[in-house]
Amino acid sequence: MSTVKVEINGTAVEVPKGTRILDAAKKVGVKIPALCVHPDLEPWAACGLCIVKVEGSPKLPRACATEVVDGAKYITHDPELNEVRRTTVEMMLANHPNECLTCGRSGTCELQTMAANFGIREIPFDSRIPEIARDESTPSLVLDPRKCISCGRCVLVCQQMQDVWALEFLNRGDETRMMPSGGALLNESPCIKCGQCSAHCPVGAIYEKDETKRLLEAIRDPDKHVAVQIAPAVRVALGEAFDLPAGEITTGKIYAALRRLGVDAVFDTNFAADLTIMEEGTELVERLTKGNGEIPLITSCCPSWVDYMEKYYDDMIPHFSTAKSPMMMQGVLTKTYYAESKGLSSKEIFSAAIMPCTAKKFECSRDVNMFASGEQDVDVSLTTRELARMIKSSGIDFHSLSDEDADAPIGAYTGAGTIFGATGGVMEAALRTAHYLVTGNEHAGITFEDVRGMDGVRSAEVQVGDTTLRVAIAHGIANVRDLMNQLREAKAAGQEPPFHFIEVMACRGGCISGGGQPYATSSDETREQRIAGIYKDDEKSEFRCSHHNPFIKKVYDDFLGAPNGKKAHELLHTHYTPRPLYKK
Repeated sequence: MSTVKVEINGTAVEVPKGTRILDAAKKVGVKIPALCVHPDLEPWAACGLCIVKVEGSPKLPRACATEVVDGAKYITHDPELNEVRRTTVEMMLANHPNECLTCGRSGTCELQTMAANFGIREIPFDSRIPEIARDESTPSLVLDPRKCISCGRCVLVCQQMQDVWALEFLNRGDETRMMPSGGALLNESPCIKCGQCSAHCPVGAIYEKDETKRLLEAIRDPDKHVAVQIAPAVRVALGEAFDLPAGEITTGKIYAALRRLGVDAVFDTNFAADLTIMEEGTELVERLTKGNGEIPLITSCCPSWVDYMEKYYDDMIPHFSTAKSPMMMQGVLTKTYYAESKGLSSKEIFSAAIMPCTAKKFECSRDVNMFASGEQDVDVSLTTRELARMIKSSGIDFHSLSDEDADAPIGAYTGAGTIFGATGGVMEAALRTAHYLVTGNEHAGITFEDVRGMDGVRSAEVQVGDTTLRVAIAHGIANVRDLMNQLREAKAAGQEPPFHFIEVMACRGGCISGGGQPYATSSDETREQRIAGIYKDDEKSEFRCSHHNPFIKKVYDDFLGAPNGKKAHELLHTHYTPRPLYKK
């Protein structure tokens, strides 16, 4: 590998050719301030905070986007640079609402932190806050363009990582605005509610629609029996809001915290993930062995992917699994099976979900299939961030909580249910059970290492009985697009499909990196720590295959009948509607 030698503030460092000044500085322990930089995105030098000096040159290159030059001597900090950066922050503040006390990003806002670091106490410029109304048109996200600092991170993630193009910059100069495409409302744009824009925004310009009040009101209502489920990815991320390491498994503490909040029943979405595998695994086997449906089968747990598919790839609907997501399966069982066991009607139960995902708020009422119990099966979905705020505002000392268990009968889960939270996890969980359904024997190693990893698109061949299954995994919608186009081309050419089974997740890394997870943690390092926690939870599970969950067997015996049977289809399956308004 070719390297170059440079000096950073008088300290020599050797780095690979092509390294940017910002990264070279990190090698010698120097942190150059920036607000537009994010490890997921290509730098585009928007904020101007990272300017540096080069000995012998009058230019002030932006360190985030400028590669080091062999032999160059860079100065990253001195009184003049400090003053320029301070003035830049002051100018941002002059165009930013002074609403920190009522902003959801207070305490995690990168602009707030930057202002504190520079010790800014007064703003020497006239305030010019743009008069733009908040956009609350979607059930998932709120846009407040007044708070936008034009860093571009939301636009880049929406266009490059997600290939959705729901956000763009309109106008020029002082009139530049981050807005939905064409100036429309967000709900009228191609938005798939994934929330990656909010996860990458450094300030409070985009955030999840807060529904904590609805849950608290239900808890206070004596006529409501409140049942809450938690998703697989929440257990390895919530701790970050309480200064625990990323990937720390806090499942038992979450159960305990929910009971302290006053909920009546605590369930685990992992139970329904096991149920999903029984339905989806059976569906896969029937398509392979009986020809009941088209191959490949494509997973359908991710509501953002479902939204994207209906808009851009409605020709793939015949390939989609009709199985609902685990959240919706858990919701309908809560208002039917569990309600019956308690002698309650579906109207008396308030069903809430804690999810890593903003799109889950949209999924709760996306179509009539989400009302299979006769009521809305999941009344409200809160993000991991919202739960963290509820715990803090309720005076609960999260660290001191003793671990508790979920409630029976729909709280117990296997390791297969847990790994749903990571990219490749749905695939691996399905393969564990599909192998058993086809062969009658367990897979020798339990794990399927070939489907794990962080490559945007991965493929593998897995032997299941006499069949060699060709499988593929994609995460991040831009990667999904490439995979779907490959499938389209094969169909158009009359060729055998390249895969039998495809798993899709809209967010990089899967649900562990959902748009509702704790802020300031969207990086592959954090994703890998959370994924490690997911697999650790799997490894310590008593049962690691969905078909081994005794409570899953019980719910089929007592209530649902056979997987993919009549009642299971009525309650646990859905359909899809072509909406090619934004088709390319």
